[in-house]
Amino acid sequence: MKTDRAILLACSFAFIIVQLDVTIVNVALPQIGRELGADVAALQWVVDAYTLGFAVFLLSAGALGDKFGSRRTFLTGFALFTAASLACAMAPNATALNLARALQGVGAALLVPSSLAILNATYADDKAKLAKAIAWWTASGGLSIAAGPVLGGLLLSLAGWRSIFWVNVPICVAGFWLTRRVVPALAGRDPHRSLDLAGQLLAVVALTGLIGAVIEFEALGWSHWMVRAGLAAAVVAGALFIAVETRSRSPMLPLGLFRSAPFSGAVLFGVLMNFSYYGVIFVLSFYLQKVRGFSVLHAGLVFLPLTATFILSNIVSGWMAPRTGLRTPMVLGAAIGASGYALLGWWGISNDATFLQMLPGLALIPAGMGLGVPAMTTSILSGVARGQAGTASAVLNTARQVGGALGVAIFGALVAADHRALTGMRLAMGISAALLLLAALLALACIRRPAPAQHQLRPAADCPG
Repeated sequence: MKTDRAILLACSFAFIIVQLDVTIVNVALPQIGRELGADVAALQWVVDAYTLGFAVFLLSAGALGDKFGSRRTFLTGFALFTAASLACAMAPNATALNLARALQGVGAALLVPSSLAILNATYADDKAKLAKAIAWWTASGGLSIAAGPVLGGLLLSLAGWRSIFWVNVPICVAGFWLTRRVVPALAGRDPHRSLDLAGQLLAVVALTGLIGAVIEFEALGWSHWMVRAGLAAAVVAGALFIAVETRSRSPMLPLGLFRSAPFSGAVLFGVLMNFSYYGVIFVLSFYLQKVRGFSVLHAGLVFLPLTATFILSNIVSGWMAPRTGLRTPMVLGAAIGASGYALLGWWGISNDATFLQMLPGLALIPAGMGLGVPAMTTSILSGVARGQAGTASAVLNTARQVGGALGVAIFGALVAADHRALTGMRLAMGISAALLLLAALLALACIRRPAPAQHQLRPAADCPG
């Protein structure tokens, strides 16, 4: 195996486990609730504790990777994710499970930006190969996202909910071993990079307050002091974070990145994509089992079409980007995803909808994601210096994870407010379709269409808002 392909495989192992644990848990929630005696709020935290740990520590992980080397950060992420998965598998109650899930999220935060920084360094001299490598990397994550409900259903029917965490261990071990063999020891290292501890602490407080408040508002209400305190902490810490980063000589987050229209547009594009997709997957799992009465295996198999279209569209995106530029796959991907949400809400959500009625939406949604996300990621990496690759990818993935957490919280509240879940489900699909149409417009406005090998940044003035 060529070294660059082996490096791509190691990075893909990381993205597989990170994305797998986003969706594999969804079909297990009812079984986890019965065995551990957890209510809906506690089960929502099984999903969001992971997302919170992931989102909160991404920026710090990106800075650590840029300073100490992406390889070292990458290996640490594998080790932490393995330990956290073992803790999840042996959790005696919901509180222990959620704490272990948060630790998994921290491990995921170490893995994702460092894997992208490693790929960026490996293919730095060939932007076309970088686009293809990111497409394959994204395809591996897309495959695990789509396969998560199916694999989860199979494991639940055979060995119970704890098996969905045991399955992470061999993948982590393989990724750790391969990384030690093929990834250069100093990949992406910038020893002069400051850690900016004040910025990291403020970012953690701001993100924890925001996501925690949104998750808890449905159970506690906006008037509850904990929700208000979380939002207040997010606002105050966020403002202080901007002030600190503006004045810092070596900021954790160089705010000048946002003066680039492609960078800002791609980040917002990612937020809208994740908000819609993660929110819909969360409520769709509950709809299939609670409203339609599907078994966990049957519910998992319903998600099977997501797998094939994710893989195919990722491959098409890698082929298309070097030929058409990054804007075309982003716009097409968002438009295709919007049509999938619209079809699923209009035709596939009812008390007696057949699988064939759900199939068009279930196929088009991941097809759009798979087409747009690799181009979005390439847009971020191709416009920053190699020493900022970890930070740039961390910013993108932090924003995406915040979007995903908000989607789960808000769409979960819509469905919980409707005892039959049908109205809430259709409203979630309509909102998702509208948000992806907005994402398509963002890509049109902010991502220009250069010659294939000349993806450059342009001033933020070209991007509305």
